[in-house]
Amino acid sequence: MKKYSIKSNAYVISPIAALIVALSAIGSAQAQQYPARPVRTLVPLAAGGGMDTVTRGLSLKLSDAFSQSFVVDNRPGAGSQIALEIMANAAPDGHTLMMLSATTVVHPLLYKSRFDIVRDFAPIAQVTSQGYVLVVHPSIPAKSVAEFVQHLKANPDKVNFSSSGIGSLIHMSGELFKIATGTQMTHVPYKGMGAAYTDLIGGQVQSSFPTIISSIAHINSGRLRPLAVTPAKRVPALPNTPTFAEAGVKGVVVVNWYGLIAPAKTPAAIVNRLASEATKAMLAPDMAKSLLAEGSEPVRSSPAEFAAHIKAESELWTRVVKTAGIKGL
Repeated sequence: MKKYSIKSNAYVISPIAALIVALSAIGSAQAQQYPARPVRTLVPLAAGGGMDTVTRGLSLKLSDAFSQSFVVDNRPGAGSQIALEIMANAAPDGHTLMMLSATTVVHPLLYKSRFDIVRDFAPIAQVTSQGYVLVVHPSIPAKSVAEFVQHLKANPDKVNFSSSGIGSLIHMSGELFKIATGTQMTHVPYKGMGAAYTDLIGGQVQSSFPTIISSIAHINSGRLRPLAVTPAKRVPALPNTPTFAEAGVKGVVVVNWYGLIAPAKTPAAIVNRLASEATKAMLAPDMAKSLLAEGSEPVRSSPAEFAAHIKAESELWTRVVKTAGIKGL
C-alpha cells in the first residue's frame, strides 16, 4: 500500500498530524480573535436574586479581561427552559453564554425537558458555591429552629414559605425541612426571588430558604430573621447562625452552585479561555472577599471538572427527589 505524506527538508508529517496541527491553529486563532462583539450572558431568573448578583459581578470582570462588553440578559420562566432554548439556538461562537445553578439540573427530574446539560451544551466552569438560610418574617415569634418547629406544629398549614419557583433548590430545601421535622407549610412559588422578597418582607409570606448572598442585606437590616444555614458548616457571613445539625435537625444540608455554559460545539479554545478568565475573575481578592462576606465562595473549575460535577449533582438530586417524594407538574 502506498503511503502519502507531506515532506519538508527537516521532517515528514502524516495527513492526520497535519490536520490536527491545522485545527489547533484554527482554534488558537479563534480564541485570540474572541470576542468579536459584545457577549450576552443569559440568567434564567429575574433580576435581584443571588445568581443575578454573581453574574453581574463576573460580567464586569470579564469585560475588563476581554476588553469587550459582557451583557447580562435575564430570561426567567419555565424552570430555565426559556433561557436553554435560546442557548440551544445560539451560534456556537462563545458570544452567547448562560449562568446556571443546581436548580437547572434538578428541573429535568421533575418536568419533561428535551435538554441534557452536559450532552446538549458545553460546560465552561463552576464559579461559586453557596448555601441557603431559613429566614422568617419578624412577625413569627420563633427565635430558633426548635421554636419555629413548635410554632408550625401548633399552626399546621397556616405558615407559608416562598421560593423562586417549583423545583428550585429553595423549594427543595423547604420540602426537605418539612420531611425532616414532620411539619406542614404551604409552598408559594414566584418567578424569581425579587418578587418573593417583596411579599416576604411585607409579611404576606412568613418564611423562605433563600440564598445567603441574596438575603444578607435583609437580614442585616432586621427585615428578616435567620434561624439556620443549610451548609454543613457555619458561614462567615452569618457567624452566629447555626447549621441545621447544630439546631437539632438532621438531613437538611443543601449547597447551591453557579456555573457557566456555552452552546454545544463551541470551540474548545474559546471554552478553555473563558474558563480560565472566569476562574481568575472569581478568585480576584475583591471578588472573593465580597462573595465570602455574603455567604458564598469562589470555585476553581475546569470544563471537564464542571461536566463531572453536573453529572454527580444529577445523580444526587435524583435520589433526593425519590426519597422526599417530590413531584413535578
